[in-house]
Amino acid sequence: MAHHFARGLLVLTALGLSGCMAFSPDGGMATVSDLTSQTINKDVAFVRTAEGAEAVNATVRRLLARTLTTETAVQIALLNNKGLQATYNELALAETELVEQSLPPNPVFSISRIAGNGASEIERQVVGDILALATLPFRSDIARDRFRQAQLRAALATLRLAADVRRAYVRAVAGNDMVALLTDAKATAESTAQLAVKLGETGSINKLDQAREQVFYAETTADLATARQAATSARERLARLMGLWDGGLDFRLPDQLPPLPRRPQALPSIEADAVAHRIDLQIARLELTALAKSLNLTEATRFVTLLDLAGISRRTQDPEGPPFRERGFDVQYQIPIFDGGEVRVRQAAETYNLAFNRLTERAVNVRSEARDAYRVYRSSYDIASHYQREILPLRKIITEEMQLRFSSMQVDIFALLTEARQRLASLRGAIDAKQKFFLAQSDLQTAVNSGGTPGSGGDTSTTVAAAAPADGGH
Repeated sequence: MAHHFARGLLVLTALGLSGCMAFSPDGGMATVSDLTSQTINKDVAFVRTAEGAEAVNATVRRLLARTLTTETAVQIALLNNKGLQATYNELALAETELVEQSLPPNPVFSISRIAGNGASEIERQVVGDILALATLPFRSDIARDRFRQAQLRAALATLRLAADVRRAYVRAVAGNDMVALLTDAKATAESTAQLAVKLGETGSINKLDQAREQVFYAETTADLATARQAATSARERLARLMGLWDGGLDFRLPDQLPPLPRRPQALPSIEADAVAHRIDLQIARLELTALAKSLNLTEATRFVTLLDLAGISRRTQDPEGPPFRERGFDVQYQIPIFDGGEVRVRQAAETYNLAFNRLTERAVNVRSEARDAYRVYRSSYDIASHYQREILPLRKIITEEMQLRFSSMQVDIFALLTEARQRLASLRGAIDAKQKFFLAQSDLQTAVNSGGTPGSGGDTSTTVAAAAPADGGH
């Protein structure tokens, strides 16, 4: 009996092994690469060897050799950010879980010997977990869904890093533009303040006008210091996101943001696009699918959580007679007297309902986030475009006319300086409006494809252990 059981157990194990998963050569990165390429047209790399690291470093050095654009900054970050590499390591660990769940349970072999008074007894057992073998296909299917979730989470982290880099790049370049503007304004204000002091000494202007010019210089100096600090912090954040060390911190940025697009994007079906493409929503759907399968497995095994079968072979040596051999089997079965599986079934059902409600909430939020992101994008474009088409050209005309009138002595120097201050305010407003537009453009892409801004609760999927234990409840 034990011999036949052991043979049968080996056959079952062999059948189980025929459906086992194997480790992929890329650690599950194919899905991440495809999603990243389709969404933002960028390359990703999971660095696992010294040769791969050197190839990445060579690419980063080549991209850093020229003035950075938004796209090159994103590409550097996707290749060089170590936090993203750690996310890919987590994906590789998730693959180990998938392979582990697809393997049948190892049989247990035990041998014991008892001797005394010249007699001895040797017993051998082969024990197999029948319930774990029976539920192997279901557990493997659930594990595949979990691994698919891990792939989507890695893709989500990739797209969110790209969005963070775009925002940091916009802030860094806008900061440089603001510093350049205020540097020129400070030089002008300094000259004006010095002129006011000289005119005050001659009695040409009163003390009030003199103080106005001096406070404008002082305020401009303070604004310039604030702008420099903000620009430096934005540059450092961009460097962190790109994963740059000492050798790459001297990267070059353009002096100002690119011009506005000629027309804004028209997205009439943005809500449907967001629901179809949002990765965090796909993760929540897979979570619900995995929990539904776990619920079915829990209901199927609610009364049986332990079923072990052991084949036994025993050889007894008696000094008063010839040795003899005994064969048999042993079955371990848990009797559901106190717990009939109702607790596990109820837990699985409530976990599924929780995930369903979270998914429904996420779908509602996705549609709202997409609508709001598009409204902000359009309004930001309209405001920035209004500055470019209306306000700045009018300010230029006013400045030119004031200079003509000053040359013909129709206005005095203080009227001209007042206009210069107003023009400076308009230029600062234009830079700020353009920065807000490009930030809104990045947020729109994130709202449609990846899953909200970091920290906004974009990924609210429920991560709960499968309702049925991985080992079949043993």
